[in-house]
Amino acid sequence: MTSHLRTLGQTDIQITSVAMGCWPIAGMTSVDVNDADSLKTLCAAVESGINFFDTAYGYGNDGESERLIASALGSQRESIVIATKGGMHWESGQRAFDASPERLISQCHESLLRLGTDYVDLYYLHAPDENTPLSESAGAIKSLLDAGKTRSVGVSNLTVQQMEEFHAVCPISAVQPHYNMLQREIEHDILPWCDEHGASAITYWPLMKGLLAGKMSREHVFKPGDGRAKYPMFQGDEWSRNQDFIDDLGKVAVGMGATVAQLVVAWTVAQPGITSALCGAKRAYQIQETAEAMELSLDDATLKQVDACLQRRGVAVSRPAV
Repeated sequence: MTSHLRTLGQTDIQITSVAMGCWPIAGMTSVDVNDADSLKTLCAAVESGINFFDTAYGYGNDGESERLIASALGSQRESIVIATKGGMHWESGQRAFDASPERLISQCHESLLRLGTDYVDLYYLHAPDENTPLSESAGAIKSLLDAGKTRSVGVSNLTVQQMEEFHAVCPISAVQPHYNMLQREIEHDILPWCDEHGASAITYWPLMKGLLAGKMSREHVFKPGDGRAKYPMFQGDEWSRNQDFIDDLGKVAVGMGATVAQLVVAWTVAQPGITSALCGAKRAYQIQETAEAMELSLDDATLKQVDACLQRRGVAVSRPAV
């Protein structure tokens, strides 16, 4: 596994290039989730060589994701890297943002209790709070860093200007934006900022919520409660074009003896500035498949083939429907 390890920011923390994103096992927007399969999935991730697990205080109405990590992996605490987040919770089924110092500190302490540990390796500000100056949120998380409650600090859902404001108070080791073959906006601003400041880009949605896994038929019908249906990528002409793109990628993947998902994840973590990609999963076979992407080496010829596929696909419409 050593060859798959990368350094988190300017810390001494070593993380795998493929991480497990633990939002799906919270069961909030994903259907057919159950604890037994979630626990098996977490264990399968470790067995497949993954050491990095990403969760949050708000992953579940009552910390379900964090509790599952503790249950499955508590005995392996020293050999895994845990990232969690604060500043977002749920009220009556709706997201609520509160990044006040008091709330961030209390959420961190509660997350540590849920996770069964006295520290996390990476603590993120989940999102900015319009009622709390960013400098105050940063100051609170800096106090957690100084107290040893977290080994490093990250931010998610911030603009570059907001990252500058936060970084002036508390050093940022990681930034978590979405990024995949069809959503590459961060190449223009966030990735250059990370490079300049020595921060890691830990990206989510490498498979665009399962779209780029290559397993959804053109006739796929979403079950009630599946949050993906609101995204233009899963609708109408965009859906059709994306299916053509996946067919195109499939030809490249077959030539490598890989699946489409493995090709997509391997391409993602091979991009300049990307340290690790968060792959969500709710079944063991899903994380086992994406973990194997760490074994893939994409040569120049393969990268050119993928670029040709991207050129044929063109710019995708990715903004979710209101």
